[in-house]
Amino acid sequence: MGILLLVLFITLMAIGVPIAFVIGIVALLGITGMPYTPEATVPMKMVNGLDSFVLLAVPLFILAANLMNSGKISEKLINLALAIVGPIRGGLAHANILVSMMFAGVSGASQADAAGVGKILIPSMKKQGYDKETAVGVTAASSTVGVIIPPSIPMIIFAGLTNASIGALFLGGIIPGILIGLGMMVLVYIIAMKRNFPKVARPKWSELGKLILESVPALLTPFIIIGGIILGFFTATEAAAIASLYTFLISIFFYKTLKLKDLPKILFDTLALSSLSLFALAAASALGELMSYYQLGTIAQEFFTNNVSAKWLFILIIIAFFLFVGTFMDAIPAMILFVPIILPTALEFGIDPVHLGLIVIITLAIGLATPPYGLVLLLSAKIGELSIERSFVAVLPYLFIIMAILLLIAFLPNIALFIPNLFN
Repeated sequence: MGILLLVLFITLMAIGVPIAFVIGIVALLGITGMPYTPEATVPMKMVNGLDSFVLLAVPLFILAANLMNSGKISEKLINLALAIVGPIRGGLAHANILVSMMFAGVSGASQADAAGVGKILIPSMKKQGYDKETAVGVTAASSTVGVIIPPSIPMIIFAGLTNASIGALFLGGIIPGILIGLGMMVLVYIIAMKRNFPKVARPKWSELGKLILESVPALLTPFIIIGGIILGFFTATEAAAIASLYTFLISIFFYKTLKLKDLPKILFDTLALSSLSLFALAAASALGELMSYYQLGTIAQEFFTNNVSAKWLFILIIIAFFLFVGTFMDAIPAMILFVPIILPTALEFGIDPVHLGLIVIITLAIGLATPPYGLVLLLSAKIGELSIERSFVAVLPYLFIIMAILLLIAFLPNIALFIPNLFN
């Protein structure tokens, strides 16, 4: 029965059935075939999988991102990024990366970054003489930092699965996210010098000061979120609610770019995007029951115990596995399905759960920009009117940057854990 379910899983994936439905169908058929197990187990597991206060943070952070985009706060951040790095050769591309790092500090979702920033900067880059490949590649690659720089929705899910500290995960994502952004900017500079990409005129000091003052309320958001969690003022879910409320208030009263009539559409878009992740998570919870029945966790642990004796080899296997899984599955269901399986072995090897979380999340972030799933690659390619094949070739050099930082963090964990350790 297990082999048949595996074949069904692969077949449904191959013919293009959405991953959430693939997981749900396999879970339903598999649990139905289990002896002495009622069919009602599937909806019960799906409901129980979502019965978590922590998961409320998912739609709330997506709401904050949508409010930023609709309130045109992202445009303020783009203008500030252009003023800071625009005068460098390839200024628009540098600004694309920098604003993604700023946006990541609010939304926790790479998709919102790719959609919001990409709609503005990809057309602008094309108008200024950048080729489509560069515009799409930079946007897709830089959007991946949305799940690495805190706050991060996948980090919240990982913390819920492993009881790892959300605050420590958030702090641990700061250095890797900055290193990835800086690495991409170095690559952009090299390409820009070779292709003679344009600069953006240097603003006057008075104009720069004005842009900074305009952006301060938006830039305060990540400090409010992370500071509040670290200092114990509120939980991650409460932080997400505060971020949404704060973004709403500054859009209405400070920037005055959001109208009450815009709220129904914003809420609808938030529900539509949230439902994709949460339904996949619910289906993965049901499939987890099936995997427990077949004792996949025990099998995996025995495999690693009998065949993998070195910690470094275990880490490489985990990276390779999640690189593969990330090409056709979103980070949330991937973690729900596989993190509980690898966690016991990781703990036996003495791997800190926060370190494991950073490895898994950065690895799955690469999957956001790789086909066939690659959601931020698909969004960027659509905006840039470029084929998926050419878009993937364009994003590859930037993915090598992420991979290099991933390996650095994997084998030199103190680089990422330096900030969390300061608060221990």
